Amino acid sequence: MTIKKLFYYPSNASMAPHIVLEEIGQPFGLMLVDRTQNEHKSTEYLRLNPNGLIPVLVDGDMVLYETAAICLHLADTHPESRMAPRLATPERADFYKWLMWLTNTLQTALIVYFYPERWVDADNALGANQVQAHAESKIGTLLDQLESQLQSSDGPWLLGEQYTILDPYAFMLCRWTRGFTKPARVWPLLGQYLQRMLARPAIQRVIKTEGLAAPLV
Repeated sequence: MTIKKLFYYPSNASMAPHIVLEEIGQPFGLMLVDRTQNEHKSTEYLRLNPNGLIPVLVDGDMVLYETAAICLHLADTHPESRMAPRLATPERADFYKWLMWLTNTLQTALIVYFYPERWVDADNALGANQVQAHAESKIGTLLDQLESQLQSSDGPWLLGEQYTILDPYAFMLCRWTRGFTKPARVWPLLGQYLQRMLARPAIQRVIKTEGLAAPLV
């Protein structure tokens, strides 16, 4: 059996696929890409991902990047894990919608928040502060949507009773707000949801392996 390898950095966008790999329960390898040493911009790493972003999954001869694509590939290649609804069902369509929303809408807004200087001229500290403030406000409205989804799903997880790759993904993104003025954990249902996620053994193993410190969410 080919052992999958995940190129990761602690608390990075690699966290969601790391959790999914732990949930699946098959052997895998972890390859640390040290961002503090700019290893994600090295010639060797750029051969894997020309965008210089983490994560990358190597699965046999296949090299895959983009967090959502990796998580979806893992769910589809391990159907026994039931980490995605069945194909060609309304549930699968809803699953696609939320996966795209997480990566294209919530994660994009979070990237703007963490890197506001990318959206203004050099040395425009005031402009960067304004961009970050607007991004944080936008993220608040997106967390409202997650709260509403948990209310309507009538189950412990984002889609209801079935735990899917959406849940590690949402957990990771909500965790990124832990330093906000109003982090995800203060929303009533989201706060309970994050505690349920933290109780999962797979997430506890990821926290230990990645050496993550409090606050965890």
